[in-house]
This record gives sequence, C-alpha cells and structure tokens, in this order.
Amino acid sequence: MTKHILKLVLLITTITLVATQSRAHVPYFEHHDFSEKQPFSVDYSIEQSLAIYAWLERDDLGRSQDIDVYAFRIDGPTNVYLELLVPVCKGYENFLPKLALVGPGLPTPAAPIPFEIAPDYGIVMIQSPKPDQPRDTFYEVFGGKSYYKGPYFDEQIVIPGTYYVYVWDPDRKGGDYVAVLGKEEIWRLRDIIQAFRYTPQIRLDLELHLDCSDDFDDMHEPLDVNR
Repeated sequence: MTKHILKLVLLITTITLVATQSRAHVPYFEHHDFSEKQPFSVDYSIEQSLAIYAWLERDDLGRSQDIDVYAFRIDGPTNVYLELLVPVCKGYENFLPKLALVGPGLPTPAAPIPFEIAPDYGIVMIQSPKPDQPRDTFYEVFGGKSYYKGPYFDEQIVIPGTYYVYVWDPDRKGGDYVAVLGKEEIWRLRDIIQAFRYTPQIRLDLELHLDCSDDFDDMHEPLDVNR
C-alpha cells in the first residue's frame, strides 16, 4: 500500500512541476458545438487561463455558418482577457475569424451582426487582422506548433452579470482556431489531469480538421499573453 501511495505522490508531483513550468493554458476540446443553446461555460473563473481548441464547422458545400459561443459570469470588477489564435497551416493563410464580447453595459451594435443579443446587452467587436496583410506568428511550446496571432481583448469589466464571447467567420471559410480565455496561470488538480489528457493529442495534431503536416517555417517566439 505504501508503495502505491508513493507512486501516486510522485506522479502528482511530476504532473504539477510540468504544468507550472510550461506556462501553458488549461486545454479543452470542442466535443460538441458551442452554440447559443449550449455554450462553453467557464465554471471556475474567467481570469484562469484556458485554451479551447475548437473549429468553425463547414457544411457539405465547404461553407461555414457556424457561430461558437462561450459564456462566463462575473460578480464584480474582473480582468477579462480574450484572444483568438489560428494554427499556421496551409489553407489558413486568410482564415480570419471574428471575435466579439457581448454583455451588460457594453456599446450598442454599430453594424449588423449575424446573431441576436438581449435588449439590455451591448457588444464590443474586437479588431481582427485585415486580409492579405502579414500576420505575426509565434511558436507555442506546450502544443508544439505555430499560431497566427489574432484579435485580443484585455480590459477590466465592472458590471456584474453573464457575458458571452462569440466567434464566427464572416467569409464563411471556417476552420480550426484556439479561443484563449483568461491569462492567470491557475492549476488545480483537475486542470493538471486535463492537460495530461489532451496535450499528447495536441502535439499529434489530433485537434485539427485538416492535414497540417506541411507546416510553414515555425517562428520560435514564446507566447506572450501580457501584451
């Protein structure tokens, strides 16, 4: 019995050291579509750094009308960080998904949007890179691949309530992306187990929906979420 306990302690210690030194996000996969009816719900804190590996699904004609939704709640002033990343793969050079934050006290929509919001809610459209312009990339050590930097939001939100993050592709190309929610490195035991469950799959590109074996040259730049 003592031998098994020592093995368990050693395993937990090793996992903890790996997680805390990798400076990584807690990974999640989109196993079912994150829709308005079934959004991805942040169950702990929007300040905890999560990386949700998701995709905007294409129909039989190769077009995407998919809109992914993420939800979180705050009870007071909270630092909210949101970012979209796209893997550096051939076929994603001009894949530029949109990112928007919807919630109480935000501005009213200034332009048409492809979804409805509650009458007392507003929206912040987070600026995206423009098509056919150079896009910065970085190499993310945790997952072992390069990503295009995308739109990001980093502000304090003060009005309590439930907020929603929307992701969609106005060009309807669709594709894989990573939604980064939060930037605080908080690792609970369940998060460490989650990381060990998904990291091998990410390193084998099993989260992707296209063949990314013919990558562009990696830009070995460390991830910086404190921009």
